[in-house]
Amino acid sequence: MVQQHFDIAIIGAGPGGYSTALRAAELGKSVALIERDGTLGGTCLNRGCIPSKALLTAVHSVETIHNAERMGINATLQSIDFGRLRDFRVSTVETMTKGLTGLLAHRGVTVFRGCAALQNAHTVRVTPAEGETQVSRSVEAGVFEPVETELAVDADGVVLATGSRPLALPGNPFAGALIDSTQALELNTLPSSAVIIGAGAVALEFASLWNAAGCEVTLLIRKDRVLSTWERRASMTLTRELKRRGVNVIARTAVDRVDTGANLGATVHYRQGDSDEDRTAYGEVVLAAIGRVPNTDADWFRSSGLALDDHGYVVVDGFGHTNLDGVWALGDITPGHALAHRAFQQGIAIAEKIAGLDPKPVLDETVPQVVFSFPEAASVGLTLDQAKARGDVLEPEETAYPMLSNARMLMSGEGGSMTIVSGEFADDPGRRVVLGVHIVSPIASDLIAEAEQLVGNRVPLAEASRLIHPHPTFSETLGEALLKADGRPLHTR
Repeated sequence: MVQQHFDIAIIGAGPGGYSTALRAAELGKSVALIERDGTLGGTCLNRGCIPSKALLTAVHSVETIHNAERMGINATLQSIDFGRLRDFRVSTVETMTKGLTGLLAHRGVTVFRGCAALQNAHTVRVTPAEGETQVSRSVEAGVFEPVETELAVDADGVVLATGSRPLALPGNPFAGALIDSTQALELNTLPSSAVIIGAGAVALEFASLWNAAGCEVTLLIRKDRVLSTWERRASMTLTRELKRRGVNVIARTAVDRVDTGANLGATVHYRQGDSDEDRTAYGEVVLAAIGRVPNTDADWFRSSGLALDDHGYVVVDGFGHTNLDGVWALGDITPGHALAHRAFQQGIAIAEKIAGLDPKPVLDETVPQVVFSFPEAASVGLTLDQAKARGDVLEPEETAYPMLSNARMLMSGEGGSMTIVSGEFADDPGRRVVLGVHIVSPIASDLIAEAEQLVGNRVPLAEASRLIHPHPTFSETLGEALLKADGRPLHTR
């Protein structure tokens, strides 16, 4: 067995893994990045964030066409060419993957293609990936050459970034018309009808995508609203907007089983509310989008002595360090938001920590959450209930801003909401800061970036409310909401 030494060995080349590799290489470390798939970028780049946003970007033009008539522009949608739509998705992913591959090569990161297993705190065993006979090593961007049938990578630090996969309904494995998000992205035609089980980002984005494209969508949710863990006003607003667009949202449901059968489509059997009556919903496809499960089921996660919690997540401290000295973990296999941008920052922090620098830990409350639905929803920081539940926040308050007082919101014809949560930290009394911002609007994904700066840096509310936003823009909604929260409302009561 060939043995090679690196400063850092990383298992998994998704956002967390490759960001660790890029930053560590930038800091002069020798890096081995090990990936079992044929492409780099993980779920986000290949089966999640990027391909889904490519489709949503394309189908958003349908929304624009439908909205044009209201403003006096007569336009009609002739058809959607799913073949070309697929080509657009694939080319987008290929372009991004090529860029990532080139960047890793430029930084001098060695990429191994194979299956990795942690043997001890400083050794990773690499065997051929499925369908391969040898482990391959990158010699230049996108070019690999065989190494051996087995390889031992020794490293001073090992980083685990194995990601997650879609969670199946209990007793209902993915099969036939019952599909997961990866299979949903690969559909070559638009289903005439779809049942989506779930109320999170994946469920809502596919509901928006398929509904806008002309599919009859039924959304089965467990609570009384989508995004039930979010700030209530935002989640209620988005629920209302989805219904207004024609999504059939059925609340307070419990799914019992999905019958896929031999014929096209599937039937979901569910109960609603307190009733035991068996209800059904039929779809040409049924998408189960009820969450994700960490990829920590390989035997070596337990045989190595790694500490896992009851849900299979790797137990880490604020910097991603595990109970094994020299072993780190990040991204979807650690508790917290399963988001690429969280993994990016975790990767940077881990690389800097290993290099002897003094980075700040990544706090979940400062990680923006975004749902690319129609309209978009975004959130960062605390809700009022969360602020009240904390022992270190004094006098928390909530301010709701009526979005339709904004000219651009009015022009868009969209509904929306904006909520500011403010308060004082016990260690800094008398200084009211922005604790949370929760938005539903056409470009909430862009607006939340400024909000994260306010929340993450504990910017005083009085100072935040004096920031000048260009007129007329959607960004003014945040500025106006901050003014109102500071007791100085301008274009609202």
